[in-house]
Amino acid sequence: MANERFPHLFLPGPSDSRTDYSSPRRGGDGLRLRAQDRPTHAVYVRQALESAWQQAEQRRAVAHSTRQGVYLEFSSEPGFDLALKQLEARSSGIRLLNVRTEGEGNAKTTKATVFIPQSKSGHFLRKAMAYATDDNVPKKDGTTTPKNGPLIESIGDVRAAILESSFWQDSPDQLPGDAPEWVEAWLSSEDLGVVEAFQQTCAVHAIELGEGMLTFPERTVRLILANRQQLESLIEHSDAIAEFRKAREVATFFVEQENAEQVQWVDDLLGRTSIQHENDICVLVLDHGVNNGHRLLEPLLPDEDCHAADPAWGTHDDHGHGTLMAGTAGYGNLLECLDSQGTIIVRHALESAKILPPPPEQNPRRLWGHFTARGISRAEIQAPDRKRVICMAVTSQDELHRGRPSSWSGQIDELASGYSDDRKRLFVISAGNVKDPEDWKRFPDSNVTSEVHDPAQAWNALSVGAFTEKTIITDPTLASFSPIASPGDLSPFSSTSATWPDRKWPIKPEVLFEGGNVAKGPNDSVFDTDDLKLLSTYHNQQVAQFASFDATSAAAAQAAWMAARLLAEYPSAWPETIRGLIVHSAEWTATQKQKYLRSASKGDHYRLAKICGYGVPRLDRAISCASNSLSLISQATLQPFAKHDTQSRYISKEMHIYRLPWPIDVLRGLGELPVQMRITLSYFIEPSPGEIGWKDRYRYASHALRFELNGPGEREGEFVQRINRKAREEDEHPGTEGAADHWMLGETRNVGSIHSDIWSGTAAELALSNLIAVHPAVGWWRERHHLRRFDKHTRYSLIVSFNLPGQEVDIYTPVAVTLGVPTPIHITI
Repeated sequence: MANERFPHLFLPGPSDSRTDYSSPRRGGDGLRLRAQDRPTHAVYVRQALESAWQQAEQRRAVAHSTRQGVYLEFSSEPGFDLALKQLEARSSGIRLLNVRTEGEGNAKTTKATVFIPQSKSGHFLRKAMAYATDDNVPKKDGTTTPKNGPLIESIGDVRAAILESSFWQDSPDQLPGDAPEWVEAWLSSEDLGVVEAFQQTCAVHAIELGEGMLTFPERTVRLILANRQQLESLIEHSDAIAEFRKAREVATFFVEQENAEQVQWVDDLLGRTSIQHENDICVLVLDHGVNNGHRLLEPLLPDEDCHAADPAWGTHDDHGHGTLMAGTAGYGNLLECLDSQGTIIVRHALESAKILPPPPEQNPRRLWGHFTARGISRAEIQAPDRKRVICMAVTSQDELHRGRPSSWSGQIDELASGYSDDRKRLFVISAGNVKDPEDWKRFPDSNVTSEVHDPAQAWNALSVGAFTEKTIITDPTLASFSPIASPGDLSPFSSTSATWPDRKWPIKPEVLFEGGNVAKGPNDSVFDTDDLKLLSTYHNQQVAQFASFDATSAAAAQAAWMAARLLAEYPSAWPETIRGLIVHSAEWTATQKQKYLRSASKGDHYRLAKICGYGVPRLDRAISCASNSLSLISQATLQPFAKHDTQSRYISKEMHIYRLPWPIDVLRGLGELPVQMRITLSYFIEPSPGEIGWKDRYRYASHALRFELNGPGEREGEFVQRINRKAREEDEHPGTEGAADHWMLGETRNVGSIHSDIWSGTAAELALSNLIAVHPAVGWWRERHHLRRFDKHTRYSLIVSFNLPGQEVDIYTPVAVTLGVPTPIHITI
């Protein structure tokens, strides 16, 4: 069952509901290393180093290698850190080439590939021997530590590096076989001499070089046409291999083709596409309209589902942007669809509502919220029972708002919350773009200081920024250009909430999807090339079938596609749940953490979130889980406030307690194995009527919800008493004794209307931390009781997950059976 995927498990609701609740007033850095037996571990590491070196030397001899050193792969202990900085000694020619992780969350194994020159073969052996016998200078308190302790104690294994696990960075099934394929060769230096030596090695082994070269700090990338054997030969005969990656397809290939050739690609894709609309799910695109006559859009968007806020405008797309949005919202990454050979299943339809008038008219800014609501209303009148994801990439940058709600974002929050009609809606909105080429030259500083555009500050919307993996430039006229952003980095187009006041407004954007890149060239020049963009449907089929697409618009359309994909898999899921699953599945890339995370502190993780959101979502994590993991979801309703029975005051009322169905015996048996648990709480707030008090988040939001976890060893009675102490006045947070140090974000997560955090500890501690409380915090429903909404109920979605990486133990099935799901159903992604 190791590679099988299963549906998330839905809980029937909270285990207990406590009423008449009041919350009480709220009364580092470093490596995570396993404690080692010093003499034993020193011998183990020394023997592993000797064995790995001997194995690497044997391979060099067989291959008649001309390489002047060996490649070794170092691994951490499962769930602990690897002392990466100490694996490199550049003055000695010892280079750290790549770092990878296997497994989920904090319970990951870190692996690093290192090049060691022949002349430095004893470098790590000497450090292991010194660790066994020598101590550092005593501390002030007289205690001593082993010499090279962090390095040697962090090493769990050492092996000779091999192509599949040490150098190939994509999935193993994408590794070339006997037939040559285009591959990115990442070299460990930007030195021209190193690059020329590599090119000579390629010539010796009959490896064709592609056009262009990318240069990053301490890295050079060349495109090569090679099969598996040739890649292995490069490793044996070059000192400079850092990693290999599958070459990415670029939109330019399709954009530059003649229209007749593009039509053939459309024919091929339509022949492989299966449209399945059994659950009446759609993505509503709010934009300039959509030209649904495009052959890829015809099966998804009938004429009756094309609307306009003002019927006099017509429903056609006279701009092009709406049709681009529709192509990506319908098919996801269209470039991957065209490049694949398999069946493409589309399980949702499209709708279009034109909310911007045709040129030369322009919408007055103050009316944008109105046109937004009108466009949605047209679609809902046409199909009132349809489940829809509302996608909008129309934003304004007229003024700085620094997170403060506007009339437009307030309208979004009101529509999402169902304030007027009790109908909850899922909004996916682009964060807005950094457009000025002069700003691209200052990447990423310009992104950090460019704030998310209005109305993407809306609390209830899923706001989408952009990252990029696009780094291949094939245009021969741009031979001297290179990408501005490194793979995995923030896209040069993406805006952030880094300049907003801390802990006052939501973390925006919440997630990042691919948004493309920009090229930089000589003399501080920049160029917005199609090579670094995505691909979507062009609005005029007589001219072309496809056009390039980028920035946060493309990112938002991909997010809407994912949301519809999740809704098709879980048609009973609430909008709050779909938003929560996307955020819950997101992780920061290694590049983002390296570039924007200054330390392991909660404050610096919060700063990272204000730049990169919660990271990049993954569909497989959002839609399913493995047998050695658990994902539990509860959709529940809670009454936050009430009027006191005997006093003329309004109080917090209800708290939910969850007793999680953990496999306690399994967790206890795993003891000190490091694990991570993630909790995401997603709900919608009602915005304060009128703009009174919108500078204060407690008066903008109708209510807030918080989650708490019991600390290891904190019994249920103590846990409830800590949170539910009536004698104290209400404040933001009820204290976190016993659990605070385990969280990545801690209290900084408590902004906006979605809260996601990662708990790290041991399996034994997790076995004891099996209680979650969901409780209210103050909002205008309670404080402005004259509006008569103090007794309203609110919905929320609670998502909890953890996994046991590297453990072949089925924890899914026993919990599924406990919850009444006797036969797990496999999910195909």
